[in-house]
Order: sequence, then C-alpha cells, then structure tokens
Amino acid sequence: MFERGTGVSRALLIAGFVLASFNLRPALAGISPVLDEIMADLGLSAAGGGAVTTVMLICLGVLGPLAPLLARRFGLDRTLLAGLLTLAAGVLLRGAGGVFELYAGAAVAGTAIAIMNVAMPGVVKQHFPSRIGLFTGIYVSALVLGATAAAGLTVPLERATGYGWREVTAMAAVPAVAAALLWLPQALRSPVRPSGAPRRFHTLLRTPMTWFVTLYMGLQSLTFYIMLAWLPTIFRDAGLPADQAGYLLGLTNLAQVAATLTVPVHAGRAGSQLPHVTVATVLTIAGYAGVLVAPATVPWLWMIVLGLGQGASITLALLIITLRASDPAEVTALSAVAQSVGYVLAALGPLLVGALREVSGGWTPPLLAGLGACALQLVAGFPAGRPAPPAGTGGDPPGARTGPAR
Repeated sequence: MFERGTGVSRALLIAGFVLASFNLRPALAGISPVLDEIMADLGLSAAGGGAVTTVMLICLGVLGPLAPLLARRFGLDRTLLAGLLTLAAGVLLRGAGGVFELYAGAAVAGTAIAIMNVAMPGVVKQHFPSRIGLFTGIYVSALVLGATAAAGLTVPLERATGYGWREVTAMAAVPAVAAALLWLPQALRSPVRPSGAPRRFHTLLRTPMTWFVTLYMGLQSLTFYIMLAWLPTIFRDAGLPADQAGYLLGLTNLAQVAATLTVPVHAGRAGSQLPHVTVATVLTIAGYAGVLVAPATVPWLWMIVLGLGQGASITLALLIITLRASDPAEVTALSAVAQSVGYVLAALGPLLVGALREVSGGWTPPLLAGLGACALQLVAGFPAGRPAPPAGTGGDPPGARTGPAR
C-alpha cells in the first residue's frame, strides 16, 4: 500500500498511476481531428468514419464487466498492466492496414480502455485507501489532460513531423508503453486477488444504491458527450468562427481540470456528497442554459461554468463509486456496472441530439432535451450522493469501514 512503501516505490507507484490515468482518453480523442483524412484515405463514408469512435464507445459500455473477472483471476495491478499493453497494441493495429485493421484496432483499444476505466477506482481503493478524494481527483485530472492533449496536439504533430494519420495516431502507443513500464513493479508483486467477487456482483445488482449510482454516472456522461460532440457546431451556427469555437471547447476542458483537482478532495472528506452533486449539476444546467439563450454572448463565461459543472460531475461520479463500496473487489464490481451501463447511455446522447437537430432545424429542442437530461442527473444524484451503507453489504457507512478519505 501507499502508506507502507519506500520513497522510490511510492514515487514509481504515483508516477505509474498518473501516466496510466493519462492514457484513458488519447486513443479516443486523437481520432476526431484526423477523421476526414482517415475517411479520404480508406474511402469511408461519414457513417463509416463515425463508426470508428462508435466501436470504441460500444466496447467501453459492453466489455467493462471483464475487469472484475480479470482482477479476481490476476489481481488489479496485473489487470491494469494488461490493459495498458493491450491499448498500445490496439492503437498500433488501428493504423497498420486497411478498413479491417482500422475497426479491429479500434475494438482492441476500446476493450483496453473499458477494462482500465473499471479498474481505476479499485486501484485507488487498493493503493490509496486513506486518500481516496485526492487520488480520485488526480486520476480524473490526468484523464481530462490526456483527452485535451490528444485533441489539441494531433494535427500540430502531423504538421511538425510530416507524418500521416497512421503514424500520428499510433503515437498514442508511446505513453501507454511508458505507463506499463512504470507500473511493472506493482504488477510483479504477489497479486491481491479479490475474494467473493461473483457473489458480490450479483448482490450489487439487487441493491438500489447500485442503480442510483449507475444512473448518475450515465446521465452525467450523456450530458457531457452531448456537448463534446456538438458544441463547436452550435457556436459556428451562432456566427462564431471555427477557430474560436475550437478554443471555447478547449476552455471548457481547462475548467474541467480545475474542478477535478479541487472538488474530490473536499467531497471525499465530507460525510455526504449531496451538496457537491447538487452544485455540480446546477452549474452544468447554467452552462447549458447560457448556450441555449445567448451562445454568442460571453461564450467564455458559459464554457467556464459548464466545464466546472461537468468536471465536478465526472469526478464525483467516480468518487461516489469508490466510497459506496467497502473494498477494492466491490469497488471494481460497482464500477463495472455503473460505467458499462453509463457509457451505453452516453453513446445515445450525441446521436439523439443530432436527430433532434435534423428534425427541428434548430438547436433549441436539442438543448432543451439536454437540460431535461441534466434535471434527471440531479434527481439521480440525490440518492447517489447521500451517505449509505456500502453497496451490497448492508454494513456501516463508507467512512466507518475504510476510514476518512483524506
């Protein structure tokens, strides 16, 4: 554990943890900036190009339950190492050939991300049990920074190196391999294999708290991916230039980092996360409302407010998963349920909003639908944010079982 390691082992543990977190999004975020090139090179339609990301999102939703099975067999540390190596293989395969390799590599990379997504809250519980809030914030901040770096640097790297989309997107394998090397000392130790995971998994499915947490996770993901997919288009349709629309999306990502670094530290110490969930959702609603009512008026303000709300929401969802379960095995099982269902739900958001935009001819109905989803997020957040016995155990509240999360 973190508290008992030497200085060198602690440094390696934290460095590997941060870099592993950084790798959770570049394989996804780095595709969009060069999607036109991929489509032109391989002769894909717009639907075929969009399917690259869709394949990865489906894997995130469907294959997350593999993580508890792998953790029970090999331990969480070795599961995370396998995820990093599989991710590197997937991004290399994705650019290695034609259409088949493109989709096969996307599926392999998506499977790896799904496993790591689910494993990370359990890793936090296992290695940093008395610092859950702090290290949840660190890992979500690294995740957001990884997505921001991939989205912002893919095209500049392409121009600076003279490489094409294949080589540039394959560069995502470099930080994955680096993270695997840093994490190797953890994986070489005798694995901590969770016991009783199948029983706990079935118990979790019968626990109301599991579904409150899952709904909150899914709805905050849905409202996030709606804006991620459509914000630049909304701003361009409001009369803003394309480059400014891109900068505004970057601004909201920076605001998310500020929230992910601060909110979980305070929320992890609190007896209830309900006030934090409420404020985070209200900020998200305010950001949506600003984009709806006056997208071209002080758009930077709407992006800061939206980013703070969405950054706080995702980090609270992951923190609540960690706090509502009693040990790493149960955290991993709850994470599998919440993230698998959550990503399937999230994948529907951009698609439904696009359909509403096409039918209505404007952005008012789609954004009103997004506001409705935010309202449902708040409703789900009330029971999810309240202190409760660890999911599936009927035991004491989380603080009583694990100690305060500092």
